[in-house]
Amino acid sequence: MAPVIPDVLEESCTTRQALERLSAKWRILLIYALLDGPHRPSRLRQRLPGITQKVLTETLRGMEADGLVERHVYQERAPQHIEYSLTALGRSLETPLAAICAWAAEHPASVGE
Repeated sequence: MAPVIPDVLEESCTTRQALERLSAKWRILLIYALLDGPHRPSRLRQRLPGITQKVLTETLRGMEADGLVERHVYQERAPQHIEYSLTALGRSLETPLAAICAWAAEHPASVGE
């Protein structure tokens, strides 16, 4: 039986919707940063040079709404200690992302041409 190939050109296609959510500039990089465990926002900014605090906050909130990350508040009063970690859904992206990395390593001249 041949695999079913989704029609990603259709707006209602769930694959297209997932690709659109993941293609936001910083999302994949934040997933990579969180694969090694929870991080505070300041550490994420260090690991992702160029991301502003505003964009980091907006991106993490969107990823939380999509069920990819969890926000943990460890102190209710100021100063709060906040960490973000991947959910099981977010962690499930590790294998497909590793496949993309393997493809890029095998085809370095093809990427960016």
